[in-house]
Amino acid sequence: MLSPDYDSSLPRRPLWDEARELVRYRSLLTELILRNIKTRYKRSVLGVTWTMLNPLLTMVVLSIVFSHLFGFSLPRYPVYLLSGLLIWNFFSQSTVASINELVWSSSLLKRIYVPRSSFAVAAVGTGLVNMCLALVPLGIIMLVTRSPLRPALLFLPIALILAGMFALGVGLALSALAVFFADVVDMYQIVLVAWMYLTPIFYPVEILAPEVRWLLYLNPMYYFLETFRAPIYLGKLPAPEMVIGAVTAAICMLLLGGWLFRRKSDDFVYHL
Repeated sequence: MLSPDYDSSLPRRPLWDEARELVRYRSLLTELILRNIKTRYKRSVLGVTWTMLNPLLTMVVLSIVFSHLFGFSLPRYPVYLLSGLLIWNFFSQSTVASINELVWSSSLLKRIYVPRSSFAVAAVGTGLVNMCLALVPLGIIMLVTRSPLRPALLFLPIALILAGMFALGVGLALSALAVFFADVVDMYQIVLVAWMYLTPIFYPVEILAPEVRWLLYLNPMYYFLETFRAPIYLGKLPAPEMVIGAVTAAICMLLLGGWLFRRKSDDFVYHL
């Protein structure tokens, strides 16, 4: 028999109640994050080291392709490229993991009550842990290339929090849809590839024609990218319009994703 917690005829709780439930189950969130980390590195020969080597190796390959074959040059291009790769990988991996976490945990949801959003939150939390590890090789590259290490780097936690809020909002919305439509994951993977190349991760904004450059402002990841990259690559705080854009996108996406998730969550148990 299904628990009353899953009775779709009951009034749906507001987002604030869901947030309070997450605080109550914070120990569960910790366990889920630890489980995700242990599962990822359990059978890996390199273990945690791979989290640091992977973006480095990707950076080497892409540096050769983009800086040489496409003929543009940026000072300290490895720092420019790696900073963009890290924030993009954090977003893409966290959102995909949010979808998978909810679907894979269907048996747990049917047996006991847990806040259903906890799986998406744990996925983003895991992504933040991996991101912190990946910052180590970025710091080494900055030292090697003599990049400026200035107080603006203290802004990075804020940039990561904003990116995490946006990733959580996207993850909540997509995981809610994935419960009802199994093709969401595959379709989202395709969207991610296109989205990545539409974001100036590998190339400078200046190579875009002026008449199409305005389209970047319609891309929310552009704001998070620039907010994260400016303290690292330029050694200064991001431009105010980038911060405002990132804050706006993060809050709006989190509210939209949370609203959609709460609206559909009481019916999850019937479809998982």
